[in-house]
Amino acid sequence: MSGILDNFQCPSCECCELGEKRNLVASIAAGALFFTGWWIIIDAAAFYDATEMDHAVHACGAVGTVAFFMINSISNGHIRGDTYNEGCFGTLAGRIWLLNGFLLGFGALISSMWILFGVYVVPGAANPYPGIAVFLQNALIFFATMLFKFGRTEDLWD
Repeated sequence: MSGILDNFQCPSCECCELGEKRNLVASIAAGALFFTGWWIIIDAAAFYDATEMDHAVHACGAVGTVAFFMINSISNGHIRGDTYNEGCFGTLAGRIWLLNGFLLGFGALISSMWILFGVYVVPGAANPYPGIAVFLQNALIFFATMLFKFGRTEDLWD
């Protein structure tokens, strides 16, 4: 079964070809997602008091933000070994850094799901919106991280 999709090519659409504006569009879209995620949680924190929304739930968003910066601080060339690969911060250290960033990002997303269902949905809270806000914040930060990492191309930097 290997090679079943080797000759498959996606049809190209000329209206979706971004060319040199790919990095610009990916950066703006990722920034908008990141901003929207933080805006949702700030809105929920301003509207609900500490009895309805515990302040500890903000740790998920902070960890997701740290993961955003960790994942996007390493270039793809560094991971492949195309650029700087000597010394103590060579390719292996970059890959470990990227793995830790992904672990933090997935951990923040999973813990926000845990908060949503474990604190607000299953016990039957009167208003589950604070849990939904925590989950939406972390989901949007995670999608912004993936879009900013994989939506841009480094070919235009040369």
